[in-house]
Amino acid sequence: MPHVIAFDIYGTVVDPGGIVGALGEAFGAKAALAARLWREKQLEFTFRRALMRRYVDFDRCTAQALSHVSGELGVELTAESTRALLDSYLRLPAYPDAEPALRTLQSAGHRIVALTNGTEKSVRALLQHAGIDGLFEMILSADTIRTFKPDPAVYDLVPRVEGSGEHAWLVSGNPFDVIGAKAHGLKAAWVRRDPGRIFDPWEFAPDVVIPNLKELLQALESGR
Repeated sequence: MPHVIAFDIYGTVVDPGGIVGALGEAFGAKAALAARLWREKQLEFTFRRALMRRYVDFDRCTAQALSHVSGELGVELTAESTRALLDSYLRLPAYPDAEPALRTLQSAGHRIVALTNGTEKSVRALLQHAGIDGLFEMILSADTIRTFKPDPAVYDLVPRVEGSGEHAWLVSGNPFDVIGAKAHGLKAAWVRRDPGRIFDPWEFAPDVVIPNLKELLQALESGR
């Protein structure tokens, strides 16, 4: 049975860790640490803004998170270097398994959409840079309702896709995202690329756990 499969983008289809190289010039040996802190603060800021109902878009949260990291690590960024790093965030690399997995799913008749905190403009730029924008039927952006995951309103965008019904899935590498989808009644797959990572011990668990996106089609077909 064909599914509507909603893919998270950051941390599932594209790799936020891919920014390390761009951070090297400004942060030197601290580039990997800066990348990790940047991602953590970016998410923290979206959580806080959604709770406070003080919305700014994901691009703004990303910029504010970078400013925080530069201050925390004692690295002064010029306006030019800041702009260059934010531009690099629009060219994050796709995970190597993303394109072949998406093409296989599409060939099997499944409908592929993006469900993302990112703005449609930025996410479209990411997907175009990765050469996979044509594999997504549409981009469902939290920006259209001015909130962020795991606000239930974001997951409510998926059932609005015509024909989704009970066959709608979320696929995400982020446990908080999987929990948000499950709490809203969607089926969800957790992409556990790091075998040492554990899932949050909540009352919600993913329907399937896969080590990479290549395993998704088999998991869907087997009903695991």
